[in-house]
Amino acid sequence: MKNLNHLNYPYASPRLSTFAKNGMVATSQPLASQAGLDILRKGGNAIDAAIATAACLTVVEPTSNGIGGDAFALVWTKGKLHGLNASGRAPESISIEAVKDKGYEELPKYGWVPVTVPGVPAAWADLSREFGKLPFQEVLQPAIDYAREGFPVSPTLSRFWKKGFNMFKEKLTDDMFSEWFRTFAPDGRPPEPGEIWFSENHVRTLEKIAESNAESFYRGELAEEIAAFSEQNAGFLAAADLAAHKSEWVDPISVNYRGYDVWEIPPNGQGMVALQALNILQEFNFAEKESIDTYHKQIEAIKLAFADGQAHITDRSHMRYTTDELLNEAYARSRKELIGETAGLPEAGEPSQGGTVYLAAADSEGNMVSFIQSNYMGFGSGLVVPGTGIALQNRGHNFSMNPEHVNALEGGKRSYHTIIPGFMTHGNQPVGPFGVMGGFMQPQGHVQVVMNTVDFGLTPQAALDAPRWQWFKDKKIEVENRFPHHLAQGLSEKEHEVTIQLEPNGFGRGQIIWRDPDTGVLVGGSETRTDGGVACW
Repeated sequence: MKNLNHLNYPYASPRLSTFAKNGMVATSQPLASQAGLDILRKGGNAIDAAIATAACLTVVEPTSNGIGGDAFALVWTKGKLHGLNASGRAPESISIEAVKDKGYEELPKYGWVPVTVPGVPAAWADLSREFGKLPFQEVLQPAIDYAREGFPVSPTLSRFWKKGFNMFKEKLTDDMFSEWFRTFAPDGRPPEPGEIWFSENHVRTLEKIAESNAESFYRGELAEEIAAFSEQNAGFLAAADLAAHKSEWVDPISVNYRGYDVWEIPPNGQGMVALQALNILQEFNFAEKESIDTYHKQIEAIKLAFADGQAHITDRSHMRYTTDELLNEAYARSRKELIGETAGLPEAGEPSQGGTVYLAAADSEGNMVSFIQSNYMGFGSGLVVPGTGIALQNRGHNFSMNPEHVNALEGGKRSYHTIIPGFMTHGNQPVGPFGVMGGFMQPQGHVQVVMNTVDFGLTPQAALDAPRWQWFKDKKIEVENRFPHHLAQGLSEKEHEVTIQLEPNGFGRGQIIWRDPDTGVLVGGSETRTDGGVACW
């Protein structure tokens, strides 16, 4: 894949990749992509565009992310890749014992117990302060405008909105959840495709974040409202937890896969799972993509990588092994020897679905951004802070209630985190950002996209459109209904327990932007499994 002109354009791809010279934004909502492009046209750089797009996504795709979620970013600028970990910590007052005292033996999905400090607003402000060109308020204005004036709900978004509403209506009956229904179902139902949705509460909150460079969210008026809502409902989150929050600039981690460096954010994110799987897969030669052997080895490598990830990934200060030890090539070779001719049973957790948005942005100056943010499990905890539109995340659900586990719940600790931005370089030059949303599907999607690109020479759009598989636990895998049936049968004969899934959105939703090293031309792809689009000029 040394030159984009050598990439393949298979006839099976529903649409072709998008080419441009001056700038490009790719994400799951065309309105958000266009907002980022507008910022580029106003003189902003890729970082400004990414922030504007991310802020818009909290309005135009609230089913997958929000102001009360977490974020991570990989930023290529001035010849270097920078990493930002903007995930929040558990409240200082929480503990396994305190949760059990509330009557829980397992961490719940909804309510105050799984709420951790949101990192999204700080991520926007930190990226703007460090690398942005335009004023922060100008960059957030498109999101404010969409929140005030409203936008027509797209078809896929409407389907997820309805799914979340129906589940919450059945499960979230306590009065503390009533603000969610007032905010996201003001007419007593979710919006239909084409209906206009707006939120004055989002306007107020986004304006306060913009005016204060996010200070209001952590140490000002918004922080006071969040803390008061928590105290009113005996939540663990306190004003001191918000005030203590800081994003962390980190050194990205990587493995070299067939001459290309694939980069991820270090733990507490699960990007290391993708890198471990690629390390294992590098030990094999793959003659063709559509092969039973290729898919079998991919699946087995992911299972081995997840076995390690579920056992070892957590807040870095609590890990028993370093990333260098877990990504060691000799260790990868030893893991490779565990892959046999039939499906194995490595010990691992139970991956589940998630709700996330991913975006990629690039400009004519050479800046490129890989950015991801999420509330987790769609709308998150089900809690919306009254009068603010802030839907709080439920990342704490990923902690373990086993005090001996490396990812055990503990106050002030970051949990194992599912959302991961990806980036690829070649010979110290940027190839570009990529990502695939969707809970524990994300590292599996990263591996498939990287191999589709590097091993099989697919264009960004074709690499995203290729039928996907997903491993869940033990020998259980799901494949898309477009997945070749003879290959699914072949995997079944190798003792994989194969299910064909009719719903395409369970296999992640990705974006890619590559830069041609010779011409500087940008080529992008956006997920056909959702309402996504590429905006460019």
